[in-house]
Amino acid sequence: MGKREGTVALLEINAEFWKNRSVLLTGHTGFKGSWLSLWLQHLGARVHGYALQPNTRPALFDVAQVATGMAHRIGDLADYAALCECVEAAQPEIVIHLAAQALVKEGYRDPVGTIATNVVGTAHLLEAVRRTPSVRALLVVTSDKCYENREWLWPYRENEPLGGRDPYSASKACQEIVTAAWRDAYPREGLTIATARAGNVIGGGDWAADRLVPDAVRAWEKGDSVQIRYPQAIRPWQHVLEPLYGYLLLAERLHGGDCVGAWNFGPNEEDMQPVGNLLNRLADRWDSKVSWAADSCEHPHEAGLLRLDSSNARAQLGWRPKWRLDETLERIARWQQALRRGADMRAHCLSEIADYEATA
Repeated sequence: MGKREGTVALLEINAEFWKNRSVLLTGHTGFKGSWLSLWLQHLGARVHGYALQPNTRPALFDVAQVATGMAHRIGDLADYAALCECVEAAQPEIVIHLAAQALVKEGYRDPVGTIATNVVGTAHLLEAVRRTPSVRALLVVTSDKCYENREWLWPYRENEPLGGRDPYSASKACQEIVTAAWRDAYPREGLTIATARAGNVIGGGDWAADRLVPDAVRAWEKGDSVQIRYPQAIRPWQHVLEPLYGYLLLAERLHGGDCVGAWNFGPNEEDMQPVGNLLNRLADRWDSKVSWAADSCEHPHEAGLLRLDSSNARAQLGWRPKWRLDETLERIARWQQALRRGADMRAHCLSEIADYEATA
């Protein structure tokens, strides 16, 4: 147990639970997957990964030498036979599914590929897990974009209708539906399945295209002004470690046969900020003069407002955000400074994870 905030205990991750436990991550070469792989290695888990090659150069997976502490396998969710072989070889007790096409704009460019990866790929994993008796917990990570977003002022709860006005968002809603269908149609004693929906994660080591902080960092490192599509859009910003903390707490409970269903992991209300506000605050922490400007070009539709209600995770899991937005932005600036000076970025990331764990 951790310290109390209000009447609900803030829980900490049980390192003893994870020690020597076999865990399979899909998407371990991505931004969130690399951070989670490092965290699980830090906890002493036996980590197995199945994913495509990193899709950015550079990539956190390479920069932080993530592969050195895990069984690393390159593979496509579309290759059902290879995926089954990986699951069978790993004999995991816990599977966390992060592999996805994760960008709204890429969904517009390649809608069929996005649906194939996020929906059919998830169905392939569900089938592989269903046929592997060692698996006791499966956590499928989707997105806050899975909701039928009417841009209400109030935050969305897990029982709100699913939907999507663009291919990426629709694929995430479908991913939720497919996961629930497999859970209900093929119940297996000893296997518990849940989904997790997180907000806009940011942090050191993200080089994805068409994502706010990486776009800003790329421009500022070259001395350019970054062009922003929707500076007034409000997003639920959170450090990447915040939802990962929630996933680990949830996976522990799933392993014990509890907490089936969908879970939101979003930031505190005051950290749901407009895009322009976030960039101004990050610029204040940069070590050189930087700027941004609104892009006057026409762009595909993206939601202007999206908030998550994480009351369920707070009450049932003892989860809550630890780092406020200013701390998160400070961490991003320091991460980039460490990278520029040639620091050991694996050690830097592990130190950041230890700092997070130590935060009351």
